[in-house]
Parts: sequence; structure tokens; C-alpha cells
Amino acid sequence: MKNHSIAIINANIVNEGSIRQEDILISNGRIKKITPHLKLEDGTKVIDANGQYLLPGLIDDQVHFREPGLTHKGGILSESAAAIAGGVTSFMDMPNVNPPTLNRELLSEKYAIAKDKAYANYAFYLGASNNNLEEIKRLEKNDACGVKVFMGASTGNLLVDDDDALESIFSECPMLIATHCEDSPTINRNLAEVRKKYPDGKIPVSEHPNIRSVESCYKSSSKAVDLARRHNSKLHVLHLTTEKELSLFEPLSKEEKRITAEVCVHHLYYDDSYYETMGSKIVCNPAVKTSRDRSSLMQALNNNVIDVIATDHAPHTIDEKEKPYPDCPSGLPLIQHSLLLLLDFYREGQLTLETIVDKTSHSLARIYGIKDRGFIREDYWADLVLVDLNKNTTVTKDNLLYECAWSPFEGKTFNSLINMTIINGELVYNHGKILTQPSGKKIEFE
Repeated sequence: MKNHSIAIINANIVNEGSIRQEDILISNGRIKKITPHLKLEDGTKVIDANGQYLLPGLIDDQVHFREPGLTHKGGILSESAAAIAGGVTSFMDMPNVNPPTLNRELLSEKYAIAKDKAYANYAFYLGASNNNLEEIKRLEKNDACGVKVFMGASTGNLLVDDDDALESIFSECPMLIATHCEDSPTINRNLAEVRKKYPDGKIPVSEHPNIRSVESCYKSSSKAVDLARRHNSKLHVLHLTTEKELSLFEPLSKEEKRITAEVCVHHLYYDDSYYETMGSKIVCNPAVKTSRDRSSLMQALNNNVIDVIATDHAPHTIDEKEKPYPDCPSGLPLIQHSLLLLLDFYREGQLTLETIVDKTSHSLARIYGIKDRGFIREDYWADLVLVDLNKNTTVTKDNLLYECAWSPFEGKTFNSLINMTIINGELVYNHGKILTQPSGKKIEFE
């Protein structure tokens, strides 16, 4: 069906703050026409939505697809397949792979891999270190989606813990800076105190949010915001987890903001009461915290204090995850079910469909300056997902597409169904089946 015309009729289109029943004509990968009554030409493939909801495909700005070097956990092929099954049509992948993506040559190598393996559209971050400022300064607009700065809580060359290096990065980076904000000295002190409580070394998983504490998050995120304000940097703070951090951000329009914030789906769903039943499966950095933090994050989304919803999709093998805490790695696979979870929040009255679309598509396009994606508009790329709010999806091992072959949602039934995913005008996923070979495109930026 590539490069042929597709008409989607009788769809409830959720886009730019409204829901309208209209038809869409797609031709040569792009949206050619949006109208209430589409006149069909011979040879056009017709998809009758029958009142189902058509959304812009999700843009996930924080994933760890593990390639190169860590492909026993996941890879661009497997994880992007899971992405399109979940309605995610574009992803931005992080630099903590092996070797870490710390220069433009390694960036180019990742793009070359994705060209043959990515089902969804793709972009990659350049990682920051204490000593790669010259590489950062040479970046041009389509080299990377941004520069990822681990401000503590990382290992090796990707940890930026030198204040002079941070000042230089924030003052001279030519594009968006995305930060992981946890303060390592605070974490290390907390861990030392917890080890004293458990001299036998058997630290319960429930200590994770005490070790990676509210203070460790706030100390680092407030430092990032201060740096950005002083240097007028374009800053995007990833995966907020605490009520306290919300005071750092303002409910301005996207056009007014140079400092933006993100929350991840698991921090909207889980709280510290889940450690007892889920154990190390929900260990992630920053940690899942209290129910009050969780509800405050949801409120901040609805008040436009938080701008983006992402996944921080981070697969590990189940053997790795089942190691005793704190030796188990942090992160969980989420991208196949993130939209389904958000649609459950809609059904519960916690989020509107318009807010979901804004925080997973529109805001990403605005914040990152993505060209011709993130909206359902004429002449834009046709990246779309059709969802059925009247059918259920039960998560089982058999329908998982992750390389790691497990999900924290196994056994859960979501109250919606991802029916179809269209990327660059091509129907790539339909009723549980992937229909094509990888054909995602490199994301371009304004």
C-alpha cells in the first residue's frame, strides 16, 4: 500500500484541542485532504473507522532501544515493532548504549542501523560528558534531536558531574538539552545509611525511593533549571517523579516556554504501595514514589505545568531484573502499552483525549521543532493511530513484541484496543499484526 491513496472515513479525529468526525485522504505518505465528506476516487483503499478515534501517532522522546552493544535486552527492530503495536510512530533514543553515543560519528552509525531496522520514525540524542563540549558545539539541527545530560545517577563517561562542564554545556549547546536529574552524592549518602539498617545486605526493594529520594531529585532538577535560566538554554527535564519539583515549572504556553518538563506513564500509574507486589520489576530511576506524588503529577499534566508524557522504555532481561536489590538494573519495558494505559486514564476521567494527544504528540512537535509531524494537518506526514474504545486488550506473554519478553502489565486487561497504526502514509500495523518491513524515516527538525 506504500505510495497509494488511503481514505479513512467516519473517524472521530482528536487533534488540536477538538474532536470532529471527518474523513482523511492520504497520498504519497502525507495527508492530502481533511473534510467531513470525502469524495473517493477509484483505486483508493478505504478504511471505515465506524466512529473509532483517530489520533496523531505518539512521539516518544525517551526510549532505550539498547542498540548497539546491549541487544540481548532489546534492539531497534524488536522495540520499534512493539512501538508501532502501541501506536507510537516516532521515537527518540538515548545515548547510554555500548559504546556510548558521545560523538557525531557514533550518531551516524546509529542512524545507519535504524535505516534498516526501525519500523517507526527515529531520532537520536548525543550524550554529554565532562569533556565532549566540542562535539556538542558542532551539532547541526538534523544531527540529533537533542543533547542528553545525565546530571548525576549515571556511570562512566555519560555522567556529567563537573560544574565547569555543566556551565559550558548550558551556555554553548546549540540545541535542546534533555536532563536526567538525580544528585549522585545524595543517593550515595542515602544508600550508605540504608546499608547500616540492613547489615546482612538484604535491602528490601521498598527502600529504593528512600535511596533515590525526593531531595536527590529536587537538588539536581533545581540546578538544571537555574543553569537554563542563567544561560537562556532550551531545557527539557525528563521523567519528573515528585510533587516538590513541580514548583520549578510554570503553566505557560509552549510558545513561551524554554524550560519544559516530562512525566512517564509508569510514574502516573504506580506508587510505592506497588513495591510489595511488583518488587524489582518496577525499580526505575528516578524511583516510583508516593501516591501523593503520583496524583500531583497527574494534576500538573492537566494544569500544563508538565508538557510531555513519555515512557523511558528500558528493557532488561527477566534474569537481570530478578537479581536481589540493589543489584537489579533499573528500567522497565512500556512502549507497547503506554497509549492503552493513557486511554484507561481517560475512561477513569483523569485525562481527556485532547490532553493525551497534546502531551504525546503536539507538545513534542513544538518543543523539539519536529518538521511536519505531531499533528493531523494537510500536507503533514500521515502518522496516525486508530483506537477502539469499545474493545479490550489483555496483556500476555504471547502478544508481547519486546526482545526481553516480559511486561509489568502481564495479565492486565486494558479497556481499549490499538486497531491500526499508519506511518508515513503506510498501514504498518492492523488488528494485532505487523504488515510491513521496517520503513521508518529519520525525523527532521525545523
